[in-house]
Formats: sequence, C-alpha cells, structure tokens
Amino acid sequence: MSRTTRLFVLMQTLRRHRYPVSGQALAEELGVSLRTLYRDIAELKVLGADIEGEPGMGYVLKPGFLLPPLMFSNSEIEALALGLDWVARRSGDDRLAVSASEVLTKVAAVLPGELRHQLEDSAMLVAPAAKPPQTIELSVLHRAIREERKLTIIYRDAEKRATTRTIWPFIIAFFESVCIVAAWCELRQSFRHFRVDRMTHATVLEQRYPRRRQALHAAWRKTLHTADKN
Repeated sequence: MSRTTRLFVLMQTLRRHRYPVSGQALAEELGVSLRTLYRDIAELKVLGADIEGEPGMGYVLKPGFLLPPLMFSNSEIEALALGLDWVARRSGDDRLAVSASEVLTKVAAVLPGELRHQLEDSAMLVAPAAKPPQTIELSVLHRAIREERKLTIIYRDAEKRATTRTIWPFIIAFFESVCIVAAWCELRQSFRHFRVDRMTHATVLEQRYPRRRQALHAAWRKTLHTADKN
C-alpha cells in the first residue's frame, strides 16, 4: 500500500469512528506498525486534519476535512458521476441540481488527469423522466426538515379532495416519477406519506415539532418494519 493510499484509508477509518479509538486498534485495522500509524497521524495533522488525541488516549477526527488529492477506483468514479447526474436531472429541485453540478466540478478539479477524464466522459447516463408538475419548491420542505419545524400544507388526495394538514416532515424520498414526504400528521395522529405534486400550498411555521427528527425517523422505520412482518 502506497503512503498516499495509506493516509486516505486512515482518514476513512477515522471517519467511521464517532468516539476516540486507540492507536493500537487503528494500527491493527490498517496492518501497519504503531510507529507508522503515529507518523501518519502526524502527517495528516500537518495537512490540516483536525485529529484530537495522543498516544495512549485514542484518536478522533473532527468533521470537515478532505484529503487531497481524492483517490477513487474506476467503479467509484462511475458511481459518483451517475449519482450526481441523477440529482441534476431527476431531483426536481433546482438548488440541488446546481449543487450537484458544482460538486462534480470541484471533484474533477482535484482528481488526477486520467480519473478526471473518466469522470467527465462516463459511459453511464441518466435518462430524463417525465414528472408531474410541482407547485411547492423542495427548498421549502428542506428548510422545514433541516430546522425541525412544523409545516402547514393544503393537500389534494387522488379524488382531488383538499384538506389542510399540519405535519412534522422528516424525510423526502425521491422515486422514479414523484417525490414523497414522510411526516407525522397532526390531523391523523400517525405517520403519513404525502406526494409533493399533490401539495398546493406549504408554509413553514415558527413552531418546532416536539420530537427530534432522528427520533421521528427511527419511529417511522419501526412502523414500516412492523407492517412488513404483518
């Protein structure tokens, strides 16, 4: 394993651990000596990685650091290009589409020449798909989810009947032709799934919903698991 590859693998290993991990455990996982590990950690710190800890105490990586140059395998390059292309073409969110293009540009800028050419000349493409028109901007829904705020919507069912709901949104799911918001519905007092193209109005309220988004997500997944078992 080259030194560059070893540093990259060490970064990925540290990212997987949310709590301090001992140098011995890291060295064993990477298959290097403890001395080599300490030298690699010191080098990552010089490059700008915010790694807390010291020998005998364990190490933890603070978020927000990427090790240049990015090193990807051929299949990882294809997956990256395909995923970003899907977001740009299929998300239905102009903000996300622009962000996907910007990410692709930033990644291409730090890749070695051969990999950059493969990224820009991928043999895999995402075909455009027809989607029902959406009145509501996804950025409004993103904001409610990010800030854990209640959302008032006017929603039309399959028979075009309109109801006003106050919901606690926590997930946007992208399907082939529609976007779905998973939320707790105050009217029904249960989890519900709302098609974005059937929303005719959405207002983010100042009031935060009383449970954390992660807790809602976990409870929702539990209900899905229970339904599958039944």
